[in-house]
Amino acid sequence: MRVKRGFDLCCVIPAIILLSPLLLSLAIWIKLDSQGSIFFLQTRVGQGGRLFKIFKFRTMHANTGLKITATTDKRITRAGMFLRRYKLDELPQLFNVLIGDMSLVGPRPEVPDYVAHYPEAVKAEVLSVPCGITDYASIAFRHEGELLATSDNPEKTYIQEILPIKLAYQQQYVRERSLWVDIKIILQTLKVL
Repeated sequence: MRVKRGFDLCCVIPAIILLSPLLLSLAIWIKLDSQGSIFFLQTRVGQGGRLFKIFKFRTMHANTGLKITATTDKRITRAGMFLRRYKLDELPQLFNVLIGDMSLVGPRPEVPDYVAHYPEAVKAEVLSVPCGITDYASIAFRHEGELLATSDNPEKTYIQEILPIKLAYQQQYVRERSLWVDIKIILQTLKVL
């Protein structure tokens, strides 16, 4: 765990410094594009079931309320469309890694409502490690919003069809995890972006 945390900090601190002009520019754009805060904070479930607030750039008009979003959702702002397309809305999660809520690589943290659908044995396994910004499921479902856009009931589709596959990927990560696997997943993530 110390090696993983050390690796995270060695990557995240320089990344935040290098990306600070981009982060500032995006923050200004979000503020000019629509009313509301720059950041979207949402409660997620982390390692051991601990709740924390995940940071994202806000991509939707304020006070929209839903937990999942299809690509064609009318509540997405102009800036939000661009941020989502290039996954730039996820960049503030570097601060979650910095403060220790997350790791660079690990099972993506979910909202408590969706964690309630995890089978107990799977939940124990997936939540046994630090959650992350990226993992196998993040790569496989990088176009999740487009999949949900074709569904008559996006939340049902997510819970019944997408979530079980994501959990299988997350279990695979837990069983294979190593520093080398983390590096491989980071490189695959950068490649698909």
